[in-house]
Amino acid sequence: QVQLVESGGGLVQAGGSLRLSCAASGRTFSNYAMGWFRQASGKEREFVAAITWSGGNTAYADSVKGRFAISRDNVKNTVYLQMNSLKAEDTAVYYCARRAVTGSFGNGRTQEYDYWGQGTQVTVSS
Repeated sequence: QVQLVESGGGLVQAGGSLRLSCAASGRTFSNYAMGWFRQASGKEREFVAAITWSGGNTAYADSVKGRFAISRDNVKNTVYLQMNSLKAEDTAVYYCARRAVTGSFGNGRTQEYDYWGQGTQVTVSS
């Protein structure tokens, strides 16, 4: 069984920064790509960023490219999302997720991920 626990969310002013963390249990963390998704109130869950098992490749949604950075520490079984230059439209619940199969991080679809955290709220005030 894999458990993912997000932390680091909160209230921040526009232009500010936050760093989200996702701590994973289970010995196979380092074998899988990981992703961050977000869901704003009344909207569908959307892809934010993903990283391969080694950390060597990353992908970002166009809306966060250049502002957000995903990274991981396979010794600590943790994946991070550094969020800079935050905007009001970044307000959402942020979820980390584990890719369902080993290998690439897929195409950013929620169906490609099998384990999800409970989410952490990020609120950006304008």
